[in-house]
Amino acid sequence: IFVKALFNYNPEEDELNPCPQAGIAFRVGDILQVISKDDHNWWQAREWNAPPNTPASLIPSPELQEWRAACSAIERAKLDQQLASNCSGGLFSFARRSASGKSRPRMKAAAPAAAAAGGGLTTSGAAFDQLEMVTYEEVVHLANFRRKTLVLLGAHGVGRRHIKNSLIQGSPDRFAYPIPRETSGRNYYFVSREEMLRDITNNEYLEYGTHDEAMYGTKLETIREIHRQGKVAILDVEPQALRILRTAEFAPYVVFIAAPDMAMDGSLERLIRESELLDRQYGHCFDMRIVNNDIDDTIVELRQCVDLAQTRPQWIPVNWVY
Repeated sequence: IFVKALFNYNPEEDELNPCPQAGIAFRVGDILQVISKDDHNWWQAREWNAPPNTPASLIPSPELQEWRAACSAIERAKLDQQLASNCSGGLFSFARRSASGKSRPRMKAAAPAAAAAGGGLTTSGAAFDQLEMVTYEEVVHLANFRRKTLVLLGAHGVGRRHIKNSLIQGSPDRFAYPIPRETSGRNYYFVSREEMLRDITNNEYLEYGTHDEAMYGTKLETIREIHRQGKVAILDVEPQALRILRTAEFAPYVVFIAAPDMAMDGSLERLIRESELLDRQYGHCFDMRIVNNDIDDTIVELRQCVDLAQTRPQWIPVNWVY
């Protein structure tokens, strides 16, 4: 089988590797051909395009990586518990409080759990991500595969909305954006609060939230309608939405719009930090990274990437095909 690596690995830095010289280094996105899974901890694999007579090398199995993650989580929990104990004397407060002494509410975007996973609405995407350990994804090489959805990810303020609007205005017969639902009915499709809550409960929304006492969100059916029109749906969503989108039905091409690689003022520094954090947490889901140093150049490059994604051979998750 062939797998896409979802983490970076260097055998020379792995204390558990019984023979680092027999290991193979790889990075997120590399494609490996797995030759043998006989050993519980160490698979044998080689690069997918290596000559046929290339000997297999050792790579850690998913079980071994999950064990590592569990050990790390236990150590972090111990440190957090120790820190909380040291700070419980009153010198520090872990909640930001207003002048009245009440904790301030934190705004957050929420995404419903995928129906296929049987999840409810009580588990936040961020908390769920902390429990997930990504290792490898089985893939298949196809000469022609149509991506139905273009997903733009990036830090808030990096320019995703402008990029999305430019693509749609330049090619309205090719791209479209699903019009969100809103309970107040301003600039969005109007729906009653009762109807929206019912649809959320039935996992019919990609993501949803509340602002100024009005609920809003993107319904999955609006994305399907764009696909039925033969167009590519463009989404600028929170990364947790990938749990629902990375399926055969939506077949997304995920592009990460990275912050400019220059530090100028405080706001840009915040943008860069948020961008780096997103890259670390969700980089294994990206099909393409574009550094937005110039918005016009970014749009041109993105168009070229989308064109190639619709025509060139590519590695696709095997569960999108079979």
